Amino acid sequence: MNNQLINFIVKKYLKFDKKNPFISISAILAFIGVAVGVMVLIITMAIMNGTAKEFENKLFTMNYPLSIYSKFDNGINHNLLEELEEKFPKLKFSPYISSQAIVQHDEKMSGGLLFGVDSKREAQINSIYKKAIKNKTFGKYDIITGMGISDKLFLYDNSKVTMYFTALNPSGFTMMPKMKRFNYKGSFRSGLNAYDNSYMYTSVEALRTILRKSDNYYDGIHIYSDDAFNDINLIQKELKDYPNIGIVGWWQQNGNFFSAMALEKKALFIVLMLIILVASLNIISSLLMTVMSRRKEIALLLSMGATKKEIKKIFLKLGVVIGFSGIAIGIFLGFFGMFLLDNFNIISLPADVYGTSKLPLELDMIDFISILIGSVMIVLLSSYYPAAKATKIDVIDVLRNE
Repeated sequence: MNNQLINFIVKKYLKFDKKNPFISISAILAFIGVAVGVMVLIITMAIMNGTAKEFENKLFTMNYPLSIYSKFDNGINHNLLEELEEKFPKLKFSPYISSQAIVQHDEKMSGGLLFGVDSKREAQINSIYKKAIKNKTFGKYDIITGMGISDKLFLYDNSKVTMYFTALNPSGFTMMPKMKRFNYKGSFRSGLNAYDNSYMYTSVEALRTILRKSDNYYDGIHIYSDDAFNDINLIQKELKDYPNIGIVGWWQQNGNFFSAMALEKKALFIVLMLIILVASLNIISSLLMTVMSRRKEIALLLSMGATKKEIKKIFLKLGVVIGFSGIAIGIFLGFFGMFLLDNFNIISLPADVYGTSKLPLELDMIDFISILIGSVMIVLLSSYYPAAKATKIDVIDVLRNE
């Protein structure tokens, strides 16, 4: 039996069977099920990747790629900063001093974390900060806050706010508040409420004066790196002579969050792959019904010299055509669905919860290949059993009785 005859028989079996419509309906349902399963998998994986990437970009900025911190007060001096800048010219460094503080405007108050930074250095590594101070002169006692704080306190440009700090008195037994008036210069929106409701920035000189910090000493250094996973190891080697200084990456500060997202992504992939598996059951049932209804034809082919391998090839090809057609249509529908979601505001997200109002989509090539391989394997396995069943027909018994 040549390939032309095999293809002719496959085409014949693919036509709608009016005598046994349930066989054709089962094949159509299998085709639709595989297509829908692949489409849903592609769109879901794109949403999961896009959401993770969106949070990663925001956390990457506000948490900084790398952060050097001191385990003790006044543990990082300006000499270390200059040394690191000389050895790592491709990296960007921004030293800082930080303190918890309460900000008051009129009768309203809000708490948060205040960073004292070098304005020019910080603007080089923090795009959100850079946007907030654009076209503004930033003085010693000027301050910018997260949008959540400014909205809560009804702040407007150049309004005066009072900052409260706590410090031990000389006896060391009580906490005495320190107060200082600051000039509000603007606000920033990071897209994440945790930062918009708590982060504030002023000059490093202002916090040095208020907290009585020594000159040329910092609480830490924020670092911008395009390859943080590699650079953290290089910087750790340089800091081995400084046992009181540590370094942390943005992924370490949010490890549990991204681990949870990765686990959720794997679970969704497995669950949605079951849709294709369920759809493939229709391929099995359709092919088995085809085998049962075509027993006489199969027996005749075998009696005329067709081999069991060729019979198996017919039904294997029949299942592959149904399954692979569904996969191809599913891929088309998946990418078309991504196009619609990406270019039209079909689904709008609450920006205060997700950090963006637009549904983020980004299909990773590894995920696409995994979907493709998984779908193909399921279709092939679903087609193999009925094809093998077709070769076990008793030719003499069928020809005698049918």
